[in-house]
Amino acid sequence: MRAILKHAVLAAALGAAAAPAALAQTRPATGVNFYGVPGLVDMPSAAMQPDGELTFSAHAFDNGTGRGALTFQILPWVQGVFRYATLPDFEQRRGGVGSPLERTYDRSFDLRFRLLSEGPRRPAVVLGLQDLGGTGIYGAEYLVATKTFDRLTVTGGIGWGRLGSEGGFSNPLRVFGDRFETRPAGFAGTGGQFEVGDWFRGPAALFGGVTYAATDRLTLKAEYSSDAYVRETARGIVERDTSVNVGLDYAVSDALTVSAALRHGTDVGLGLTYAINPKRSQAGSGTEGAPEPVLVRPPRSSDPTLYGTEWVADPASGPIVVGSLERTMRAAGLELVAYQISGTRAQARFVNRTWESEAQAIGRAARAMSRSLPASIETFEIVPVADEGIASAAVVLRRSDVEALENRPDGAAEILAVAGIVDSARLDDAGLTYLDGAYPRFEWAIGPYFATSSFDPENPIRVDAGLQVSAEYEPTPGLLFSGAVRQKVIGNRDDASPGGPSALPRVRTDTPLFLREQDDLHVPYLMAEYFFRPAPDLYGRVSGGLLETQYGGLSAELLWKPAEGPLALGLEVNRVRQREFEGGLGFRDLEATTAFASAYYEHGNGFQSTVHVGQYLAGDRGATYQLTRRFANGWEVGAFATKTNVSSAEFGEGSFDKGIILRAPLSFFTGQPSPGAGTTVIRPIQRDGGARLNVRNRLYGVVADTGGRRLTEDWGRFWR
Repeated sequence: MRAILKHAVLAAALGAAAAPAALAQTRPATGVNFYGVPGLVDMPSAAMQPDGELTFSAHAFDNGTGRGALTFQILPWVQGVFRYATLPDFEQRRGGVGSPLERTYDRSFDLRFRLLSEGPRRPAVVLGLQDLGGTGIYGAEYLVATKTFDRLTVTGGIGWGRLGSEGGFSNPLRVFGDRFETRPAGFAGTGGQFEVGDWFRGPAALFGGVTYAATDRLTLKAEYSSDAYVRETARGIVERDTSVNVGLDYAVSDALTVSAALRHGTDVGLGLTYAINPKRSQAGSGTEGAPEPVLVRPPRSSDPTLYGTEWVADPASGPIVVGSLERTMRAAGLELVAYQISGTRAQARFVNRTWESEAQAIGRAARAMSRSLPASIETFEIVPVADEGIASAAVVLRRSDVEALENRPDGAAEILAVAGIVDSARLDDAGLTYLDGAYPRFEWAIGPYFATSSFDPENPIRVDAGLQVSAEYEPTPGLLFSGAVRQKVIGNRDDASPGGPSALPRVRTDTPLFLREQDDLHVPYLMAEYFFRPAPDLYGRVSGGLLETQYGGLSAELLWKPAEGPLALGLEVNRVRQREFEGGLGFRDLEATTAFASAYYEHGNGFQSTVHVGQYLAGDRGATYQLTRRFANGWEVGAFATKTNVSSAEFGEGSFDKGIILRAPLSFFTGQPSPGAGTTVIRPIQRDGGARLNVRNRLYGVVADTGGRRLTEDWGRFWR
């Protein structure tokens, strides 16, 4: 039992790095097997999780093996898995390359595709690719069917690779060619490649099993495994007395499940599964205060003088109107920074530091304007301004529509149908006035910081914690000076081994040296930025200084992004020099120039593609593709891959750069309004090839929330 608990800590690192604290959900967690996919004990099933589901699982066995997995239901019919495993005394390389290590840490990816959904008379059918882009230690493919009969669920399938190693028979796919009869041994290069030529080749084997829901919380499992654990038994890690595995799942809560299993008649395993769905807030519908209602003007026929514009000529009326608008905006959680008011039109520019949803902030601003502006003003121009002082899209509304549609059953859709979404640069800003005290703006903060490194080849999780002092000074809109100083207090990120030999300039493989030398006081960034609008639909940024923890220099960017429409295009150029390892103000000799052309496309339903094409820090040239799914509440889950003109051998372990990005909004867990969020990048390994500069405040991230499909997809929060 002590061994299980010890290695459970290693396997649980995935949850520690990416999963939040367990909070109540509204449905039982979907069960996963000891590989982190829906299934039995080791064998997969054809079950799929609810759309958007994120599952964090950690499993460990008394033989010293541990597995952690992040499972994401990308679409109702597509599921992805990232797995991090630790094995004792296992060769790091297949085919005898390399020497045995005390422990091996292996990263792998799976994809599962539902071919048929379960019906009254037919089973669900799933096609799975296991470890399709890792070292191949867990490489397998399978076709599996599952059917549920009340509390009993029956699963049967055929597997290849690992899942074709016990009770195997001649591959039925040999009818398509002799090449399917044998499966290549080992793997090419340094791992991390999609070795499509290996898929569905070699002997096949059958597997199957049953699960029985004994109670609403307890599920019993039994399976016949087609995985002979050939390499583990050869190394003495696993002893197999039988191919039958048994186990159970117990739902501790709606989100948390505990698992136990006996595999091969010899290995005892324990597991934890925590399921979360970005579509359902952990805190219910939210606990923010109700907004002040729209103040409806009396009918014009009842008092025509209310709609007169004589107040404009009264010098005393202006300060009164502006003061009222500032107070109502502040009560709505918004900071009014500029205004333009005429007899029939009013423009309000504000910074939102309260609401995760920009649509919700715009709705609150519309209510505030209805409560504070004279009755003669019919047109509201609502302009969100980013913290960086730059305005992007504006929402133009008729006040009479705001008054009429607030309490309609489908009021959000109706107000969107009559709203105008335009570039704020196209508005008439003659007479735009900034509030006294809005600028210059100075803010500073002191508090703890946490920095993580996850899933490197030697350790699943490294964390540093310490104290940070940060400050921002904005003398005028768009001109921003910012910096921070950190003092590490505790952590283990500096334990990472040096990056090893590299065929490229050491633009990232010296990261362990930076971490090792930054135990004392250091400066993570210190920079000046200027944001500007050269023309409608165009945004510009120029940055200079210590741009990130490892590089300083100059960065310039230009972005074309219409207020409406799914497409944005950008150009970026950077000229930088590597900073000294200690994190001070000095530099080393390594210099680099990077340049990229970028395209951003919002497909709809929360999906977005991003492509960067250009030159990377090491001088290699190629492209990065990222696919992101964004949920209306601010959750984002994405995956990226970079391929350049550097060969797999030159790149080194992993063959090319790739990873997963998770962004979790704070408001999702607390129910309290907040634009804050935490972002985690899960990168199996980073080498010098395909390395980009980590520039703060890239333009698309600054302006994307206030226009295009991203704003309208979240429009349901307008009246909240």
